Amino acid sequence: MSYDTIIRGGRWFDGTGAPSAVRTLGIRDGHVAVITDGDLDETGCPHVIDATGKWVLPGMLDIHTHYDVEVLGGPSLAESLRHGVTTVMLGSCSLSTVYVDGADAGDIFGRVEAIPREHVIAAVGQHKTWSNGEEYIAALEARPLGPNVAAFLGHSDMRAATMGLDRATRDDERPTKSEQAQMERMLIEALRAGFVGMSSQQLLFDKLDGDVCRSRTLPSTYAKARELRRLKSLLRRSNRILQSGPDIQNPFNIGSQVFQSLGFVRNPLKTSLLSAADVKSNPVAVKLLGPLARLANRLGGNFRWQHLPVPFEVYADGIDLVIFEEFGSGAAALHLRDEVERNALLRDEDYRRAFRKDYDAKFGMRVWHRDFFDAEIVGCPDATVIGKSFGQVGRDRGGLHPVDAFLDLVLEHGAALRWRTTISNHRPEVLKKLAADSGIQMGFSDAGAHLRNMAFYNMGLRLLRHVQDSARAGQPFMTIEQAVHRLTGELADWYRIDAGHLRVGDRADVVVLDPERLDATLDAYAEETVDQYGGLSRMVNRNDDTVNAVLVGGRAVFLDGAPTPLVGVQRTGRFLRAAHKAPASVTNQEDLARVG
Repeated sequence: MSYDTIIRGGRWFDGTGAPSAVRTLGIRDGHVAVITDGDLDETGCPHVIDATGKWVLPGMLDIHTHYDVEVLGGPSLAESLRHGVTTVMLGSCSLSTVYVDGADAGDIFGRVEAIPREHVIAAVGQHKTWSNGEEYIAALEARPLGPNVAAFLGHSDMRAATMGLDRATRDDERPTKSEQAQMERMLIEALRAGFVGMSSQQLLFDKLDGDVCRSRTLPSTYAKARELRRLKSLLRRSNRILQSGPDIQNPFNIGSQVFQSLGFVRNPLKTSLLSAADVKSNPVAVKLLGPLARLANRLGGNFRWQHLPVPFEVYADGIDLVIFEEFGSGAAALHLRDEVERNALLRDEDYRRAFRKDYDAKFGMRVWHRDFFDAEIVGCPDATVIGKSFGQVGRDRGGLHPVDAFLDLVLEHGAALRWRTTISNHRPEVLKKLAADSGIQMGFSDAGAHLRNMAFYNMGLRLLRHVQDSARAGQPFMTIEQAVHRLTGELADWYRIDAGHLRVGDRADVVVLDPERLDATLDAYAEETVDQYGGLSRMVNRNDDTVNAVLVGGRAVFLDGAPTPLVGVQRTGRFLRAAHKAPASVTNQEDLARVG
């Protein structure tokens, strides 16, 4: 029998955590047709991949992205494909584009996710033809999707579209009975269409862009108990998922978010919470996260923390970085879009005094550790400061407070001042414990957002490197099979989508990678322009020798680090509906011949 693609002699992982083995895979009509320890007849097969010495694993899942805008005008999502990610999740953090119009989408996405507001407005305004979840799915599948897509419905999306963005972001406003019923109808329709659940957000330093509602928090943060309870009840009844971000300054909110997953006299609420991280600002808190999740699950809940399994390193141009939103003086600067006004504020001594007070505060939950000695300048017109911290620059300038050194450099150079710091996940031994914890799932890449601030598109490869390096050093913390399972089948099974496995009959979403190139290239800094965002240069990852081939639905989308002619031209991925078996795209023999 003939095959569309044969992957010969690689170390095959099925995504379940079962032992790997050297096998040859035959792919036909978008599915795995055969897995054998012998040879397959290659006669008439247009595409044969020699995987000797390579790993062959299911395509990885990225469960936390903000591709909702990019997928409209750039549906190939090639920055994820090139690193072996074949399924991405949209609609995180209460943000989606199912119901809001372009202007509201610009206000909601622009500042929170650092995607230029004008491009958000243009993309949604130009492409939106849908008015509900089913039509949204059809619109995505009419595009040349690269990876598969699954989605949450965003609570802020529903709330803004139902109440209007202004009313939806006022403390003294509640949805009327008819508005509450409308949001419930929206969610029911989306769940029936196959959305994996609803995302909400209670974190208070995510701020809106625009003019009318500028610097208010996201609409979902204004929802009260009754509104949330009624929406969550729909998720409980359908066994779908709540993704949420707690108010980290309110320990009660964090605890309630964990234990709301408990059932007792009702169905458990599957809950995915942001996020499990070894934050520098509070090195003790991470010790509580795993036990808290395991306790909730022992009591009958179904709870997971999301976790980025690599150091959380961020870059910034001047003062434009979301971490400054979490305290008053930082938020005050980011509130001002006009550069002249902002610079006047940064010069003001009263403002600087307030910034120093916020910086020096020792108590309270926070994301940023607020240590300018732990922030390296990597680009600046003044070459004498490159490679130094802001704290060191302050010392060099006569003992200036680190805040004053930072603000002086921002005033001198604006966005030409580029710097970096690592906020969390800086201790390899702690990362090992988090990666192996059953109450934690791999995610939180934020792919498609914070374009100038971070790049974690290859986080799965970096976890595999950590596992392999530890094993080679005689200090294993999990097997390669377990690591592959955590990045593939475990996630697909929990979210109930047809992905993450590589067995006979499964859709052929496949990654072939070279384990000897799981090396330092995974950490290298790189940038690439985004055409649909006016040529904006964004941070990316480039490790093209690591991934040898990526297939989606049996069709090659990347070979030897380069996209095939299919990418951005023909659809290879599809929308994965929760709890549905997804057929593969129809294979076109001419396309296979072209890329083979």
